[in-house]
Amino acid sequence: MFPIHRPRRLRKSETIRRMVRETSLSPDNFIYPLFVTFGKGVRKEISSMPGCYQESVDKIVRHAKEVCLLGIPSVILFGIPEHKDETGSGAYDEHGVVQKAIRAIKDKIPELLVITDVCMCEYTSHGHCGIIKDGDVLNDLTLELLAKEAVSHARAGADMVAPSDMMDGRVGAIRLALDDDGFEEIPIMSYAAKYASAFYGPFREAAESTPQFGDRRSYQMDPANRREALKEVALDIEEGADIVMVKPALSYLDIISDVKDSFDVPVGAYNVSGEYSLVKAAGKLGWVDEKRIMMEILVSIKRAGADLILTYFAKEAAKILNK
Repeated sequence: MFPIHRPRRLRKSETIRRMVRETSLSPDNFIYPLFVTFGKGVRKEISSMPGCYQESVDKIVRHAKEVCLLGIPSVILFGIPEHKDETGSGAYDEHGVVQKAIRAIKDKIPELLVITDVCMCEYTSHGHCGIIKDGDVLNDLTLELLAKEAVSHARAGADMVAPSDMMDGRVGAIRLALDDDGFEEIPIMSYAAKYASAFYGPFREAAESTPQFGDRRSYQMDPANRREALKEVALDIEEGADIVMVKPALSYLDIISDVKDSFDVPVGAYNVSGEYSLVKAAGKLGWVDEKRIMMEILVSIKRAGADLILTYFAKEAAKILNK
């Protein structure tokens, strides 16, 4: 007897597959990371992240225009200062590289939404995400500097700030500082569930933020923990986060799904450097179909529940989606 139900009927052509597709992906879902450094005329490719660059402000503006023309609505800025110190003073310097980049981008491309990463690790000489005493990161003293950094970004014209440090209470401290300085309308996208992941390796080359001693497991989450992520997200929402993020994305699709099911706020996910670099390396060796793998990864992140995807694939994916 032939089967009555034949699911293959709805897979017969690309047209019908497109019509019944459950998950749709758009350039509107993407946030593209950019690395801004000091100097002029600088565009240095990151060896472990082909197609990604450390760029001076003049080059960042050109790159941001390219991103905007592809229909990608937003970029997130990471800074590499000329000088680093124990307290990461370049992070909240009004003339810092990120602050300069914000002003330049908003002047030339006002319609592009500029988000800034708020953390200390790129700016500290020790590479950790806060103030160090006796080999430990001091939580509460670090909050003061993170708040100063966020306010400096808002003053420069940032549209949104994104604290990525995983200090306890940082969303509340930043929200209070922004409000006190007249930036009540600046939203916060918190790295709410950020895991201590080996997938960050290439990023640490890109942002020159490798810890000079120890690691970040005392403040980033244990990869084995699932329920704890919901606690972290709940705390950040309570403190005023407008958008919450899970990082990394691909190995934590279950966490993205849990967060989407549990909270009625937009959910972001960071398709991180290691996830990107693995695909690029395998594609270069001819082991995988790079474009198909890329799109499958991005669809899986969206299918899991992410509304926004921070990804180094954004430009390549947008070109495919715009066809």
